[in-house]
Amino acid sequence: MAEAKVIDGKAFAAGLRERVGEGVAALKKEKGLKPGLATVLVGADPASQVYVRSKGKTAAELGMASFDHRLPAETTEQELLTLIAQLNIDPAVNGILVQLPLPKHIDTARVLLAIDPDKDVDGFHPINVGRLGSIASGAPLDFPVPCTPLGCSMLLADALGSLAGLHAVVVGRSNLVGRPVAQLLLRADCTVTIAHSRTRDLPALCRTADIAVVAIGKPEFVRGDWIKPGATVIDVGINRVPAADGKTRLVGDVAFAEVLPIAGRITPVPGGVGPMTVACLMYNTLQAARRKAGLPFVAV
Repeated sequence: MAEAKVIDGKAFAAGLRERVGEGVAALKKEKGLKPGLATVLVGADPASQVYVRSKGKTAAELGMASFDHRLPAETTEQELLTLIAQLNIDPAVNGILVQLPLPKHIDTARVLLAIDPDKDVDGFHPINVGRLGSIASGAPLDFPVPCTPLGCSMLLADALGSLAGLHAVVVGRSNLVGRPVAQLLLRADCTVTIAHSRTRDLPALCRTADIAVVAIGKPEFVRGDWIKPGATVIDVGINRVPAADGKTRLVGDVAFAEVLPIAGRITPVPGGVGPMTVACLMYNTLQAARRKAGLPFVAV
C-alpha cells in the first residue's frame, strides 16, 4: 500500500491568508473600512509572546489594523476587564483576542465572558459556543468559530470534499479543540464519536474511523496499528520532545512514521494544523468587520 498523502497545512493556510487579504482590500475599497484586531497578552510567557507577535505581524501584512496590548504579569483581573470593556466599545477594533493561559490570579472564564461575542474572534464566548452547537447542517458559519477546529474542518473539506456519512473519531474532549471539532463534523453530516482518557479499548475504536482527529496532548500517543487503512488523520498535537542531538524536536499526538504507511491522508507536525490557526483568526476578524458593516458572510 502506498504511503499516505501528506496534507500541506502550510500551503493551504497561505492560500487562505491571501484570500483574506483580498477580502480586506475589497472592504476598504467598497466601504472605506479597515478590519482591526486587538491582542492582549498578560505576562511574559515566551511561547505566548511568539504567538501574539505572529498574529500581529500577519494582521498587518493582510492590511488590517493591529492593536497590541502587553500587560505585566501582576495586572489585576479588574484592570484586564477594564481594558476589555474599552476594546468592546472601540469602533476601530473588530476582533479581540486575549492570549491564554492567563496568570492564575485571573479568572479565565470571567475574562472570556466579558468579551463582546461579536468581537470574540477566538470563538470561546458561551454565546458563540452555543451557536456552534445549534447550527443546522449546511447553514453558514456567520459567527466566530474556534480557530484550530475551523482549520481542521477546512483541511478535511479540501482533502475529502463531502464528509457526509463518514465515521469520525475525535480523540480528546477539550472545549478548545475536541468538542468544537465534533460539532463542525456533525454539521458536515459525519457520524461522530468523541473519545477520551476513559474510553474503553481506544485502539479498537480508532480502527473504525474514516477520519481521526487527535487532540489529546500526549506525544505520539496514537500508534500505527490504531488506524484504519486509508483513513484521514488530522493531528492537532504540538509536543516538544528530546532529540538525539541533545536538543528538542516537535512531534504531534500521532506516531507519524508508523501511521504514514497505513493512512490515506495525514497532517504533519509541524506544518499541518498549526499554520491554520492564525490564518483562521484573520478569517474570523474579516468576517467580524463585515458583520459590523452590515455585509453578508462570505466564504473565502
